Amino acid sequence: MMDIWSWICELPNSDEWAESDSALIFELASSKPSQEGPTRAIQLKAERTAGSSSEALVTFTICLQGFHPFDAPNTLWVSDTCPLNSEKPFLPLVLQLLQEIIARSPTAHNTTCPRSQLQKLKPDPVSWIMDSHTPESFSSFFSLVFITRLFWLCAFDAPTEAGSLCFESVLGPHLETLSCKQAPVLRTFLLTVGVDAELCFMRAMGYMLAKWLILREVGVGLQTLAPLASQQVGLSYATEAYGLWVLKGYAPILAMNPTCPRNNKFCILEAKDTVLKYALAHHQLEAVIQLEYAVRFYDGYILVNARVNNLRFHVVRLGFKKNEGVDYDDERHFVSRARVWVGPEIGATYVGGLCLGRSTYNGEKEVEIQRILKGSYGEAKVPQVKTRSGMATKTRMKSWRCDQDVEGNAVVFDAVLYDNKMGQEVAARKPIGDGNGGGVGGRNGKSFGTRCDGPNRPFTKTGGVVFAGDEYGEGVEWRLSKETEGSVLKWRLGGQVWVSYCPSEVKSSHFETRSVEWCDEVDLPIIPAK
Repeated sequence: MMDIWSWICELPNSDEWAESDSALIFELASSKPSQEGPTRAIQLKAERTAGSSSEALVTFTICLQGFHPFDAPNTLWVSDTCPLNSEKPFLPLVLQLLQEIIARSPTAHNTTCPRSQLQKLKPDPVSWIMDSHTPESFSSFFSLVFITRLFWLCAFDAPTEAGSLCFESVLGPHLETLSCKQAPVLRTFLLTVGVDAELCFMRAMGYMLAKWLILREVGVGLQTLAPLASQQVGLSYATEAYGLWVLKGYAPILAMNPTCPRNNKFCILEAKDTVLKYALAHHQLEAVIQLEYAVRFYDGYILVNARVNNLRFHVVRLGFKKNEGVDYDDERHFVSRARVWVGPEIGATYVGGLCLGRSTYNGEKEVEIQRILKGSYGEAKVPQVKTRSGMATKTRMKSWRCDQDVEGNAVVFDAVLYDNKMGQEVAARKPIGDGNGGGVGGRNGKSFGTRCDGPNRPFTKTGGVVFAGDEYGEGVEWRLSKETEGSVLKWRLGGQVWVSYCPSEVKSSHFETRSVEWCDEVDLPIIPAK
């Protein structure tokens, strides 16, 4: 693990560090060219700079060595000055890195939160994070922040060779920092800065991961690094607050596991569809699983009630502006199934019973019978009687089916998308392509090709899907032993989401489904109100 933060914290103090001393160097990455020549390196330099008589300042720079045509050092980035004599000398450095990452975030189209309003983070939350964690635990978070900022520098402001070196020697070997479990400070940061800054930060990081995964799939020497990385870069965290259990998850599309074999001909795009594949790779799944819970106390037992408050899933395009030279703005994956589970930790013996709050759904049919009798009476020699009867059947059809189920003491909330024209579950069906966009929903994919248009669309106008509590009945209940009163139990909250793709506006036989799974622990306080 590259421990940049420890190196920064161990810099000499103002009394030991004279302005005339040469800059201190931390080598981020280095490589020897194939032909004879200078070593190429990416370096972080710390240099004592002039200040007032009572002020000692340090400035950090990121430099390239050996990439310039004349092998001269090339400065990519310069930090603001950091006062060595202050209580938190490197707080300005952390704030600057975070602000610059958020400022470069590729936001979703039609966002209601301009990035210009988020570029100035408040220092107090970041300062509190630095105070509440040890330097060892803060180190992983700082490495993640620094690597993300370095990526944006090398991707846009550096020679191609420097970008390759950054991917191979810095980003690839340190993907384990992209986990809240590996870097608990990241979870604290996301909870502290607010959801708007969180989205910008996670989209900036998602763009970086998308680029790394694209290069890894293309196979330019990076595929040998971190061979299981595609199963490790999905990030999630869970929390409990105000009577809610919340699980948030982020996953670039290429980081999700394909459900069909990679050698399936419909999962492999033809050469003419490489631009489509490139566009689809710049998408990210963003999920919010929000459950409401309540605890009630009775003689002899405790009742825990939980219900779905909100399940929100969106696939956002990690792009900077619309129509940036690619005619695939409307092509994106869509959520085709969501499975959420919640319940006590595995092996818990304090649960005495579990009750679901929704019956298994049986489809309703309305039968309309119409009878018409016509006749003529009177003195006619031949009576004329005419009868006519008819019957019409109406079936109420919904694109989504929502169910409740159990696995042990855990409750499972399941939402499955069906193609009403084909009568099939979208996430589980096998692709049948005709070369004209017929991946799902009949020829030309009309059922889901226009999934965000029309009054009966199964998705929001922006391509997301939201399930509220009215889809899942009154809720579910657990009966707990009275002995748990006064304790804080650990419950598990998890989710698995499937996303599918079928062509919308382009002619292609490509169809695929991918999935990602998250799981975490949340608190359940069994504490009576005073």
